[in-house]
Order: sequence, then structure tokens, then C-alpha cells
Amino acid sequence: MGNQQQERSMNTTAVIHIVGARPQFIKLSPVAEAFKRCGIPYKVVHTGQHYDHAMSDVHFDTLGIDPPDYHLGVGSSSHAKQTARMLEAVEEILTAERPSLVLVYGDTNSTLAGALCAVKLGIPVGHVEAGVRSFDRNMPEEINRVVTDHVAAYHFCPTENAVALLAKEGITGIFTGDVMYDALNRFSRMHIPHPYAPPFVLTTIHRAENTDRRERFLGIWKALEKLSQDIPVIFPVHPRTKNLFPGLIRSAKNGIRVIEPVSYLAMLAMIRDASCVLTDSGGVQKEAFLLKTPCVTVRDTTEWPETIDAGANVLVEPDPAKIHLAVMDMTGRTGFTAVNPFGDGSASDHIARFIREHII
Repeated sequence: MGNQQQERSMNTTAVIHIVGARPQFIKLSPVAEAFKRCGIPYKVVHTGQHYDHAMSDVHFDTLGIDPPDYHLGVGSSSHAKQTARMLEAVEEILTAERPSLVLVYGDTNSTLAGALCAVKLGIPVGHVEAGVRSFDRNMPEEINRVVTDHVAAYHFCPTENAVALLAKEGITGIFTGDVMYDALNRFSRMHIPHPYAPPFVLTTIHRAENTDRRERFLGIWKALEKLSQDIPVIFPVHPRTKNLFPGLIRSAKNGIRVIEPVSYLAMLAMIRDASCVLTDSGGVQKEAFLLKTPCVTVRDTTEWPETIDAGANVLVEPDPAKIHLAVMDMTGRTGFTAVNPFGDGSASDHIARFIREHII
């Protein structure tokens, strides 16, 4: 056994989880519970990529996750600066802790930084939500996914399609199912209330492709104004979107209800009760599918083609008329395919057992 392996085998921190954004907190929640059931010691590093209380700390509280062992407070910056700060801080932690495995989630800069730092220190990386592809290299998230998969040692895939896509890249994936499905199953049973009576369209828009290009966001905003004449629109506005378009957001008419970001539990309840969801979020696409709410995605591609194949989701350009038509066409639609591609709702247990049996 090499010196690095000896050091890791003597360390009580078997696994370091690295998270930094709202979807990753959600994914961490059921995995952390599964680790506790399996008796796997772990610590959590929160990079601070989502630094706003409404997007960060509140989710640890509502999801019942223990406070992170390390909070890096990196905050917002350019991709390069943010990732560099994460690399520097994460390296110090991993050098001190020497875990047997670093587990990263999804496709954010926190995912990329955690994976790169660990592999350069000779620590194996496990990627939760491996093999997901949109095939759009203009998306920073796509770059993060591809690089992470190609440096990771273990690839925990949410769908069989993700396993097949990895195989085309010469990588062996492990089909576990989707940990977000685990979380949704757990929390949707709580019947959390919210103050918005149906019918309404629930909207989330925050991705760079739609907010960094003003003309795209203006097209989406005009669509919301048009939609609001037919059905109320509820828009929990992401801090990034709010900061980029403060005047426009403040100008919202009565039919568009702009609200602060809501907790994960409230968001699930609102997706469940919405007549349709209009979004550019990957996670929200999945949640809408699993909660049987029709979805319209304002993007050119999606990393979740399974939702398209099921008839539960459509892609649309940021054109006011096309968005309006798509939402009105999808509103109230039911009868999606009964096949659920996201596993059996026990993805977290499958991951924890694999790690217990094969890694630590």
C-alpha cells in the first residue's frame, strides 16, 4: 500500500462532499442521510458559490442538512476567478483531511474545482449525476460536466441514457437513478402549502444564455407580459437575474407576481400546483416531470431529453409569440409516459452501498 493510501485509510473522514449551489444542496440531502444509514463518515465543504441566504443557508435549514464543516465563502465572480479561489481553498482542506473519496455533484464551478483539486492530489473522485449531456459547449455547465467525468474514477448516473452516453466516451458508468428523485419523494409527501391559488404559470429564468444577452431576456419578459393577460404568472426571481435587470423586474405589472426565491419545499409545492412551468433550469425540468406538471424550457438544448421524449417538456426560442403559444399549448396537459427514467427512488442508497463495498 502506498503512503497516500495508508494516510487515507487511517483518516476518519472517509468522504468529502463538495457543494456550492442550491441544486447541489438538494442532491446532498438524501445522500448524506444514506451515508448515515451506512455508517460512512463524511464532511461537507460548501464553496459559497451561492452566497445569497435565500439560495444557500436557508436550504441547509429546510432540507435538514447539518451545517457544512467548511464554508469557503467564495461568492460571485468570473468563472476563472471563482474557480481559482475554490481550487486554492479546497486544496488546503483536502491536503489536511486526506479522504478516501471526494464526491462532487452536477455541473457547477464547485463541481469542476472539487474534481480537479482532488484528482491532482491523487484522491479518487466520484461524480453524482455523471454522463448528463446537452451537447452545447457554449454552456459553462456542459464544460464542467465533461471535464469532471473525464477525471472522475466513479460515475454515478441518473439514467440509463447517461450510462450509454458515457460508454460512447469510453467511460464506464454506474446506473443508480437520480438523487433528486430521492429528495423529491421524501419532501413532496410533506404537503407543504404555498399562498398561490391555481391556475398560474410558474417561471424561473437565470441561466447565462438567457440573462447575459439582453435581447433574449427581453423576449422572455415580453412573453411573460403576454401570458399574464391569460393566466397569472409567478416569478421567483434569482438574485443574478434581479441584479442584471432591476428596472425591468420592478416594472412588473399586476399579472406578473415577482417574488423572492423560495425554499426547496415551497418550490416543489408550487411546481406541483402550477398549470405549466416556464424555465431554463435543468433541475426544474426534472421536478416538473416527476410531479406531472407540463414544462416549457427556454433553451436550444436540454440535458434531460427523457422529459422531451415523454411529452412532458418542449424546447422553445426566446420569442414572445413562440413562448406564449408553447405555454398555452402545454398548460394543463396530462398523459405523460408512465415510464420513469430516473430510477427507483433509492439512488442515494445505491451510491452509499457502492462506496461502502468498493471504496472505503
